[in-house]
Amino acid sequence: MLGRNQALKADGLGAPSAGAHALRMQLNYGFNEIYGWWHLSEGEHRERIQRRLRLMGTKVIRVFAFDQPVPDPVKDWRSFSAYLQGVLDAGAKPMVTFAKFHPPFGDARNIGNFVSRCSELVWSCIEQWGGDEVKDWYWCVWNEPNNLLVGGDLSFSEYKRIYKEVAAAVLVQLEPHLRGRKLMLGGPAIDGTHRMYWMDWIARLVNEVDEKMIGFVSWHRYGDWRPAVPSASLGLEMWGSPDSPNGRVFEALLMAQTPAYEANARGVGRLIGGRKILNVCGELNAMSHHEQYYTLGLNQNAFGGAYYCSALIGLIRGGAELEMRWTATIHTDAYGLVAMNGDPTPAGLAKQIFAQHVRHGDLIRFPRNRLGATDVDAIFSDGEDGRRSGVFVNMSSNPETLDAAEWDDALKTCGDILLVDTGTGNSVMRLPFDGKIRFNGYGVAVVTNRADATEIG
Repeated sequence: MLGRNQALKADGLGAPSAGAHALRMQLNYGFNEIYGWWHLSEGEHRERIQRRLRLMGTKVIRVFAFDQPVPDPVKDWRSFSAYLQGVLDAGAKPMVTFAKFHPPFGDARNIGNFVSRCSELVWSCIEQWGGDEVKDWYWCVWNEPNNLLVGGDLSFSEYKRIYKEVAAAVLVQLEPHLRGRKLMLGGPAIDGTHRMYWMDWIARLVNEVDEKMIGFVSWHRYGDWRPAVPSASLGLEMWGSPDSPNGRVFEALLMAQTPAYEANARGVGRLIGGRKILNVCGELNAMSHHEQYYTLGLNQNAFGGAYYCSALIGLIRGGAELEMRWTATIHTDAYGLVAMNGDPTPAGLAKQIFAQHVRHGDLIRFPRNRLGATDVDAIFSDGEDGRRSGVFVNMSSNPETLDAAEWDDALKTCGDILLVDTGTGNSVMRLPFDGKIRFNGYGVAVVTNRADATEIG
């Protein structure tokens, strides 16, 4: 496998457009599975949900221990283990997150109890699934330690002490099974949306903790946390922050945040500095809130699909190695992509067609400088099976018609378009390709020579 962002020619797969460099796609797809954990693991439609996640290329699913509305592994191992089995049944590996404990965070007894619970959880997983399976899992220490409401607003020194003690205990459990492989434990799952100086945590973690104890670093990014409606209409306290502009202006403001995913990924990559540590965007979405009246569907509709796919393109450009959208299965919340019965949202369909045409290991390339098309993002991908695809994202509410040849002349061999936008409803349209890509508004289109192999239903 090529190193991070190493360029090469697309020999054997057809020459890319003049001036374009082909890169190996290194991003893996994942999810946080929180509110809908029961529907994934034990619900009537669990097999449909699991299949839908496989169609989205899901390789890692983050699960929470000791926090969030999920079963406590100490008090209810049966339900928690079913939760993990649901992840495995979806074809993914768990990222078990040891979320937090109650303050004081510097108290030796509290830390000791927390470490014991973490160690017992790892032991239980090895007992149930065997060390050869569990050695490939991911383990995350804490969730947003710099966020008072979510993770307790720890100091870095407090967090580092907890991290090192948990890491030592987990390594003792897993080292006999690793056979020279690196322990996939990491953190700090840092809040990069609301808090300044969040990159300090990653810079210090990779420089102050033994590298053998760090398999990945994780950071979170949302477009905005403010409501999509006037705050007074919801009776909200904005803590001195202004209302969002609302309406189309707010939508444009959210879309203007997607370039930050590339910048953040590049910045974190520089902090990692060539170490064998993965660069993980552990949470992302357009808006940070769980109620529909607050988000107006902007995480889940065609707008949400365009935001998500533009963010994915940015993460790929920036060199991230794993993304984990918040969240997967909907449980009366405004985050997820798959309903409790397994039906996808428009944003879920956008992820499906994106993930099936931009895959880990593909040769990918990006368009030439497109200063005249600031509302359109694109990525082009060639697979070893001869698949050739171009993914286009319209980040504007306005209709848009593109001439594909102006973006990548290699697409002339493609015969079909797959389209999800504001005009397709909750479905994917397959249309013959005549050289043009036509959007009704926000949306995602895939021009491809393998539309027949794309699984939608």
